[in-house]
Amino acid sequence: MFKFNEIKPELIEQNPFKLIGQDWMLITAEKDGKVNTMTASWGGFGVMWAKNVAYIVMRPQRYTKEFVDNSDTFSLTFFDSSYKKTLSYLGTKSGRDEDKIKNSKLTLLHTDEIPHFGEANMTILCRKLYAQKFKPECFIAQELNEKWYHDDDYHTLYIAEITKILVKE
Repeated sequence: MFKFNEIKPELIEQNPFKLIGQDWMLITAEKDGKVNTMTASWGGFGVMWAKNVAYIVMRPQRYTKEFVDNSDTFSLTFFDSSYKKTLSYLGTKSGRDEDKIKNSKLTLLHTDEIPHFGEANMTILCRKLYAQKFKPECFIAQELNEKWYHDDDYHTLYIAEITKILVKE
């Protein structure tokens, strides 16, 4: 039903600033046979340690963080604009309170044992390499600390190797 082709990271045609910052993405991981996802609009792609990587950040109160922390892998999925309302729903509801994936009506798939969604235009499968919590003393631009972390709920930064990129046929 859902057909994807694998591409190399160098062949991603979309602008990452629009893709992540405006169109948003789902971060999805599995823990103990259960899958959870959340919408994110912060992150990026690059090269680190001679590997093609994605980086994401998650606040400690996000339920999906438990899943990312307890797995070696996660996926990033990107959708066309017709899914914006679904992404908004998945970003505002907690998987602690309801089966939001089922309620979203998205089709859960697994590739290389990593959960992702069939309706996505592009899926990036990732293997975690590094994680570190942001620290207030590390901010050079203190105004960012004051603007974004007045509740001391500092993001954890994850850097992950891109293991596979799937694009819809």
